[in-house]
Amino acid sequence: MSEKSKTENKEFLAWVERVGNKIPHPFILFLWLIVIIAVLSFILNLLNVSAVNPTTNEVVEVKNLLSGEGIVHALDTMVSNFTGFAPLGLILSMTLGLGLAEEVGFMSSLMRKTMLGAPSRIVTFAIAIIGICGNIASDAAIVIIPPLAAMIFMSLGRNPIAGIALGYAATTGGFSANLLPAGTDALLQGITNEASAIVDAPEIPLMANWYIMIVSTFILAFIVSIISEKYIEPRLGEYTGTHQIKAQEITPEENSALKAAGIGALIYIGLLVIALVPKNSFLRHPDTGEILTGSPFMSGIIPILLILFLVTSIPYAIKIGKIKSSGDIPELMTKAIGTMSSFIVLAFIIGQFISYFNWTNLGQVLAISGSNLLTNIGFTGAGLFVGYTILCAFVNLFIGSGSAKWALLAPIFVPMFALLGYHPAWTQFLYRMGDSSTNIISPLFTYFPIILAYMSEYDEDAGVGTLLSTMIPYSAAILIAWLILGFIWYIIGLPLGPGGAILM
Repeated sequence: MSEKSKTENKEFLAWVERVGNKIPHPFILFLWLIVIIAVLSFILNLLNVSAVNPTTNEVVEVKNLLSGEGIVHALDTMVSNFTGFAPLGLILSMTLGLGLAEEVGFMSSLMRKTMLGAPSRIVTFAIAIIGICGNIASDAAIVIIPPLAAMIFMSLGRNPIAGIALGYAATTGGFSANLLPAGTDALLQGITNEASAIVDAPEIPLMANWYIMIVSTFILAFIVSIISEKYIEPRLGEYTGTHQIKAQEITPEENSALKAAGIGALIYIGLLVIALVPKNSFLRHPDTGEILTGSPFMSGIIPILLILFLVTSIPYAIKIGKIKSSGDIPELMTKAIGTMSSFIVLAFIIGQFISYFNWTNLGQVLAISGSNLLTNIGFTGAGLFVGYTILCAFVNLFIGSGSAKWALLAPIFVPMFALLGYHPAWTQFLYRMGDSSTNIISPLFTYFPIILAYMSEYDEDAGVGTLLSTMIPYSAAILIAWLILGFIWYIIGLPLGPGGAILM
């Protein structure tokens, strides 16, 4: 890239940051979005705007949030929208454990012990790989990896905000890729096979995209690492915030405390392994006996990790003298939870927004209309694939749930591509590319405000524009890399996975 292009890119991102940071506080932003939804729903309902749901063949009409029914819905669900906001419990639960580990100094010591002296690129690439593969734990990785990456970067004297960006890009932008089959594979497979039945297309197995996802994992990890080290970190510069921590050598006391934490971890992990070994283990899937797909072990990964943080942090803190009595534990946890007070406030308004947006059916109508438009244009070949992937990426900006989007898009595109001779596994893969790549730049994505809250811990001036301008290079690079990989795979005609092909 020429120096002129680099300068233009920097100026563009600087403009995005300036403009984005003029956007109101996320709480006020979501409040305005609710107002916009209400007005739009009123106008579109008045115009009788609707779309046909391809899954049920039912007419989906835009519902008026300002009607008597809409106002009653808003009043009746306000409290449950807040308490039922899924990330709220997940975030606070993880903060209890991860926050305690940070408060007592365990995370800092652990990162310095494991990462000091390691080459920068190895650390960056390792975080990228772990983040991309983190979707085995579903959305939990989005909560866990970015703050951990910030701590690792900070302990190495690197900008922790760059660590958050790297962790967010890996866990979210590369969400569909993995080295192992994950819950996402099972979820999408079921919807794909239902759509295939519309035109008697072949069903796909769970691992239909496995080969290309393995390759995608390493390619995306490489791309994300390069963007982070060559562009994001130089752009952010040296960190000068109040959380500054020098990468000091481990003291004998810290070493001894880490050994105590290690013993706690070994005992706990050993008990987990013993519990998982039997084929009829209560932690395995009750029907298939699997561990990584649909099992209580995976659905309970957050409390399992919470306990892991506790059984390592508490022995560490006792050994090093940070915990002298049992009463110190809840006090330290309280202090950790206090850092998430701004997120708790945001969770209230975000919960309302999601509820109202879904109730009005605006998201469904938008997705269905966009799909129909692309179908009517009549793209074929590579143009169709690229257009379809970009449509998925665009719709992803408005609807965060991957299963909801696929339930709307699959009944249109799986049969359409099948009639053109393309295997349902190929259609599913193209969807996964678009679905993942734009998560990180959607302010409507459930975890966007959470990452913004993480950034604010290190830079109180960080706003929506800061996060957007930081993540746009990742999003563009991930989408382009995936499109190139898909094109090469298509030209060569390699199988996508066991039982998954490009052509039928």
